[in-house]
Amino acid sequence: MIVRLATASDIPSLIEFQLAMAWETENLTLDKVTLSKGIESLFHDPAKGNYYVTQENEVVIGCLMITYEWSDWRNGNVLWVQSVYIHKQHRAKGVYKKMYQYIQELVKNSADFRGIRLYVDKTNLDAQKVYQQLGMDGEHYQVFEWMNAKG
Repeated sequence: MIVRLATASDIPSLIEFQLAMAWETENLTLDKVTLSKGIESLFHDPAKGNYYVTQENEVVIGCLMITYEWSDWRNGNVLWVQSVYIHKQHRAKGVYKKMYQYIQELVKNSADFRGIRLYVDKTNLDAQKVYQQLGMDGEHYQVFEWMNAKG
């Protein structure tokens, strides 16, 4: 099992995974054209973020996306983990843990990265348990949002 930066050849898997995640977590059917454009956008503009994938025997089995938040308090970027998906057949095998440790190493080895954040649905208790087991806590901040109906 290896973690690596995603390439354009991974886009079909990323699309499939995000469609599945939206349905599994929110019973939401995403517009595939909009989703595809959104994923492709990161490959055309890496300043927006990057996808990372985990593969086993040349098959992509999981993914996550990193976006950047500039922290004036820390004079560096905080990495936001988003769009995490592990194929159902590969869950509870440590796939996310391997991806998380990979991202932790990116932070530790970069002069610009300061930490890792993510948000999780309040009802997704399984994911919360995984994040807590990896040493993350949700005690400090609560996320609020407003989304324009266009997106």
